[in-house]
Amino acid sequence: MPMLEVENIHSYYGNIHALKGISLTVEKGEIVTLIGANGAGKTTTLRAISGLLKPREGYVKLEGEDLAPYPPHEIVYKGMAMVPEGRRIFARLTVSENLEMGAYSRKKSAEVNADLERVFTLFPRLKERRSQLGGTLSGGEQQMLATARALMAHPRLLLMDEPSMGLAPVLVESIFETIKAINKEGTTILLVEQNALMAFTVASRGYVMQTGEIVMHDTAKNLQQNKMVQKAYLGME
Repeated sequence: MPMLEVENIHSYYGNIHALKGISLTVEKGEIVTLIGANGAGKTTTLRAISGLLKPREGYVKLEGEDLAPYPPHEIVYKGMAMVPEGRRIFARLTVSENLEMGAYSRKKSAEVNADLERVFTLFPRLKERRSQLGGTLSGGEQQMLATARALMAHPRLLLMDEPSMGLAPVLVESIFETIKAINKEGTTILLVEQNALMAFTVASRGYVMQTGEIVMHDTAKNLQQNKMVQKAYLGME
């Protein structure tokens, strides 16, 4: 049974048919990437998976359970969390308070404290800045905080939307090393990423989206060698 199963979902913004029969799977323990141009529907797909945008057709299942009856905050209780595009941290809360917000769905303080130490091990800079307001952090630090906040929900499945956006190259490499470390600790990841080359270095499989549809699916290695993918997404002629 896949960790995540998305089958033939159709989603709309008003009369705009944004997703046109999207189907994909993510197996337990995998990193799967979803690539495509701006406006292809990648973020909309994550919104549909996380319950923020309910599909009109099709279904989303987490470990075999249909998520349609649940609002987004209850889907977090089921074991899914998202690192949103643009980070969306709470700018007027401290780093520690942002992390506490990520753990809102949890009741066992000992386990929450253990995960707090886990994210501080992953992101030592956040520990140094735990009393600093989120809005005063650098872009890279805010991305660390957004990721750490999602991890505080202790998800089995982590959705990541453009984690490298707007970051300097040296920080991009650091973020992807962290993605690999998170996965190695047992968290399954669905990664939406504009930097397709970096995404292929961490993912086992990938899907390519165009105008609300999946047009290609293969191993990351095969996609990286595909001529169309090289020209459209890797800047190669």
